Amino acid sequence: MAPSSAARSLFSLPVASLLGVSALLAPVPALADAGQSKPQAANAETLSLLPALPPVPRQPAAPRSRLAMLDASDGQITPGGPFRYAITPERRALLNTIRFAEGTWARGEDLGYRVMFGGGLMGGMDRHPNRVIYSGRYASAAAGAYQFMPFTWTMASQKLGLAGFGPHVQDQAAIFLIQRRGALALADRGEFTPELAAKLAPEWASFPTLAGYSYYGQPVKRYAALKAFYEQSLAQLKTLADPPQEPVVELPTCEPVQSLRCRLEALDRIGPKPKSLGI
Repeated sequence: MAPSSAARSLFSLPVASLLGVSALLAPVPALADAGQSKPQAANAETLSLLPALPPVPRQPAAPRSRLAMLDASDGQITPGGPFRYAITPERRALLNTIRFAEGTWARGEDLGYRVMFGGGLMGGMDRHPNRVIYSGRYASAAAGAYQFMPFTWTMASQKLGLAGFGPHVQDQAAIFLIQRRGALALADRGEFTPELAAKLAPEWASFPTLAGYSYYGQPVKRYAALKAFYEQSLAQLKTLADPPQEPVVELPTCEPVQSLRCRLEALDRIGPKPKSLGI
């Protein structure tokens, strides 16, 4: 919806700064590298008869990243409770790409969820700051990883029953806006197409229309750059969600099984018995 001429004359600001869409931010340093969170390997089964090994000291936890936080499926958390969207690799890759376009990527770290228009950081995340910031020729109250305008955030958070302004609820509200623009089905295909970008251009001013321009006449990211970032992010996410398995090496069968040679080989594979078993 275009603003009235009265609104334009009152504030003397560009159109996009007063609409319920995300405004472009000053870039955060080192935006090109995706997060490097790695999945933990599954613990191997241990024999209950063997003595317990001393605990292995844990390494200090790496900074939290949204990159590896994937959920299972859409639906209500509890019967009759609030609805929550699944965070699949395809959806997370698109969320990452929106952050990259909006200047809040910050290497995939949660710091990007605290960014306000102009590049400053909000003090807390208990609520949307709802504070107009003037930066260059533009002014906006956009905040968060997806640069929510205050009334856009209010609408999305009320629809989903979200509390606070933390990273998880920002992700949920962003997916809600993607669906509201009719782009969620396209997003779930795992392809960043010009049509997908164009559907999101009215919501995020940094996304290009089919003609390659911002829907609101603001600076815009090139489609090729967004597509390259999306594909890199999706490839990393798919590796995290389904890490490659080590090939299983089949040992040749020893025959005849009851021969002395085969019995000795079987004992070698079992290995020495622990003395604590009293054998």
